[in-house]
Amino acid sequence: MPLIQRNVLLILVGVLIAISLYAANIFHLPQGANKVAAVAVLMIFLWISEALPLPAVALFPLVLFPLLGIAKLDVTAAPYANSIIFLFMGGFMIGLAIEKWQLHRRIALRIVKITGTSGNKIVLGFILATGLLSMWLSNTATTMMMYPIAMSVVHVLEQTHGANKSVKHIGICLLLSIAYASNYGGIATLIGTPPNVAYAAFVEKHYAGYAMSFFEWMAICTPLALLLLLALYWVLTRWLYKNDIQQSADTAAIINNELKALGPVTIPEKRVLIIFITTALLWVFKDVINTYQTQLKFDDTIIAMMGALTLFMVPSGSYNGSKMLMEWSDTSKMAWGILLLFGGGLTLATQLEATGIVGAVGKWLASLSGTGGLGLVLAVTVLSILISEVTSNIAQVIVFAPVMSSIADNLHINPLLLGIPMTLAASCAAMLPMGTPPNAIVFASGRLQLKDMLLTGFIMNVVSIMLITLFSWYLIPLIMHAIGT
Repeated sequence: MPLIQRNVLLILVGVLIAISLYAANIFHLPQGANKVAAVAVLMIFLWISEALPLPAVALFPLVLFPLLGIAKLDVTAAPYANSIIFLFMGGFMIGLAIEKWQLHRRIALRIVKITGTSGNKIVLGFILATGLLSMWLSNTATTMMMYPIAMSVVHVLEQTHGANKSVKHIGICLLLSIAYASNYGGIATLIGTPPNVAYAAFVEKHYAGYAMSFFEWMAICTPLALLLLLALYWVLTRWLYKNDIQQSADTAAIINNELKALGPVTIPEKRVLIIFITTALLWVFKDVINTYQTQLKFDDTIIAMMGALTLFMVPSGSYNGSKMLMEWSDTSKMAWGILLLFGGGLTLATQLEATGIVGAVGKWLASLSGTGGLGLVLAVTVLSILISEVTSNIAQVIVFAPVMSSIADNLHINPLLLGIPMTLAASCAAMLPMGTPPNAIVFASGRLQLKDMLLTGFIMNVVSIMLITLFSWYLIPLIMHAIGT
């Protein structure tokens, strides 16, 4: 069936399902709650089926909520301007500036050069470079940037060593490493991947006392991301795809040639790097600065927007036609749809909670969950990572954030104990190409067989589940105690 016909059919099916559920009202909900439930089912169906672009579906509440009398337009529209959305916007703009001036490429090549050119060291270099970049850039953009570099290295190895088993293993390792390292690196920072921002926005709105700062998120998630990256290196090179390739002058030459082609560090690169480092330092030391002075009140969103706006005000010092480090035309490459997706998800979650639907679901699930504990955190992590293999991780977090929080409320436990593992696990799908965009990008190369991704992904999913569960159960209470919540 042609794609257009398929999508039209799916839209009609989604509408029919929503109308049927509203008419049947099998859960005997009040009229207002029944309307919200019908809209939620329609949006979730369209998100999962991808019959419409995810951001377009996120705009449904702006039409349906006022039209159906669920909420006034100004109330419906408010979450689309949530402060967390502007945090991510600022992070996006900084990432675009890094990409515009090729700073990301220079960083990646330098890391690979430092780690060395033996088979295992090449893989380690790509894992570290990709993981570091994806902390600040889009996971998809990071993978797209690293992919041609990886293919160049594989081509050189094939020329110098022939198409032997070791070279084949290196090719598999590099493709899987840039996909998985993009996913794992993204969980390290609040702006690293959309699910993080979506959950942070939900927490800030519903649990102000539990809202995590940029530094607090990193305190939990950066060590976790590092362990996942190291586990990925061990699984790929020491277990599944061993190789005996030693230091190679030819491989070193291609890295040096790539660096040489970039030329010396340019003035725009230096200025972007200074702004980036300053922004990151302000995120880390924001609380200290606020403690020792009262004239200025910094928060993560303000800092992100300061960094982004500075890029538009600082001259590039370049003669390539761009007068400033960032010009507004550069933002055409920004994922504006993701920002709309956050707003739509927050609006839907707000009405699901306001009409009592989330509370009812939470009580029901809590009744099946006993008194909580490590087992419940493990179950949430397993469920989240399995669901994310077949559906959008951002849509998943938007839908499940209020459900996880309602369970926590009914069990009288810290909502972050369930919300954070659910959010992190949603970014760690590793078994299927459709699990994340980085997975799809490397699988489309034709150099990977599905069995390679299934086997490696299954092992990494198990590792991710165990690490996320343990970190969430043991570190979140420590962090919360340290900040006095």
